[in-house]
Amino acid sequence: MARGPVMGERIAHGGDLDAARRLFPQAPEPWIDLSTGINPVPYPCPALEASAFQRLPSATDLGALRRAAAQAYRVDDPDRIVAAPGTQILIETLPRLVAPARVAVVGPTYAEHAAAWDRAGHAVASVPGIEAARDADVVVVVNPNNPDGRTWEAGRLRALAGDLAGRGGLLVVDEAFADLEPIETLGPSLGPGLVVLRSFGKTYGLAGIRLGFALAEPGLAAALAEALGPWAVSGPALAIGRAALSDAAWRRQAAIARAADAARLDRMILRAGGTPIGGTCLFRTADFPDAAGLFDRLGAAGIYVRRFPEAPARLRFGLPPDKAAWCRLSRILR
Repeated sequence: MARGPVMGERIAHGGDLDAARRLFPQAPEPWIDLSTGINPVPYPCPALEASAFQRLPSATDLGALRRAAAQAYRVDDPDRIVAAPGTQILIETLPRLVAPARVAVVGPTYAEHAAAWDRAGHAVASVPGIEAARDADVVVVVNPNNPDGRTWEAGRLRALAGDLAGRGGLLVVDEAFADLEPIETLGPSLGPGLVVLRSFGKTYGLAGIRLGFALAEPGLAAALAEALGPWAVSGPALAIGRAALSDAAWRRQAAIARAADAARLDRMILRAGGTPIGGTCLFRTADFPDAAGLFDRLGAAGIYVRRFPEAPARLRFGLPPDKAAWCRLSRILR
C-alpha cells in the first residue's frame, strides 16, 4: 500500500481563478472556469423571506431540511441525516471521532480524504481498489470516483461495510457526484460501519451556499452533529436546500441534460486527440499527448481546466455553462 499524504502539504483544488489569472494575466475576461465538477446550470433559487437572513436557523427549519434530504437520498429515518456547511467539513470532522486506525483510501482520488485522516493521527495508505483494503480498519471510497469516474458495485460496498462493521471498522463512501448518475447509491443500505457523504453544491450548481450531508447510523450522526456545533447551516442554505432536494423533477431533467453535455464534451476531446479516461456527467477526464501545451493554450484563451502534477498527461474538464463558452472551448479543442 502506498503511503498517505505528508502533513502540511498544500492540496490544489479546482475553482481557483485567482491562480488562473496569475498564470495567464493577459487572458480575456470573463474566464470560463471548467476546473470544477459543479453543475453549470444551477437550480433556480426560490425567493427567500428576509427572516432567513435575519434570525438564527431554527430546529424546525433544520428538521425540514433533514426530512427533504432523507427523501431525496432514500434514507428511512431523518435522524440518520447530518446537515453541514459543505461536505468538506464532514471530511475534516469524521476522522476526529474515530480512534486511531489503519485507514485505506481507494485512489487516486479526492486528496482531502487522506489528508484529513492523516491530520487526525491515523495511519493512512492509498490502495488501488477495495480488494486491497480488507486489512484496514477504515476504508474510504469515492463513488463515482473523482477524477476518473470509476464506480464500485453497491453489493460489493455493502459486503465490505458488513465485514468492517463486524470488527468495529468503518466504510466511508463519498457519493459527491452520485446524484445525476445511473448508479445504485447506499442511502437505503445504512447500517453499522457505513457512512455516506452527499454533496449539494455540485449537483445543484450552488457550491457557494455551502451545504452537504452525512448519512449514518443515528448514534454516529448525533456525534457528527454535536461536533459541528449549533447553527452549522445558514438560514438561506436551509431554505434553498429544502426546496431543491424536494424537486425530483428538476434532478431528472438535469441528469438527462448534463449527460448529453458530457457526451458532447467527449466528442470534442476525441477530436482534439485526447483519450477519454472517464468521468461523470459533470466532468470528463482525458489524457493528451501534450497536456501541458493544451493547458497553456486553454489558459491563454481564458479557459481554466484541472491539471494533475502526479499525472502530467491528464486534464479534467467541467461542462461549459452556455453557447459562448462551448464555442470558445471548441476553438481550442480542434
